[in-house]
Amino acid sequence: MEDHGKILEALSSGPMRPGEVADATGLDKDSVSKALKSLKAEGKVISPKRCYYGLP
Repeated sequence: MEDHGKILEALSSGPMRPGEVADATGLDKDSVSKALKSLKAEGKVISPKRCYYGLP
């Protein structure tokens, strides 16, 4: 998905909260949260600490 690419690109700079990812990508916060959940299930994103997401 196009949104997933934008999110992964934003996370390349380091772990971020969903709201920060939304600001960096210009996407809606709810869609970012859903995308992060599916990316985490696919193993493309990790959660190094609560409410933060980053690349493995």
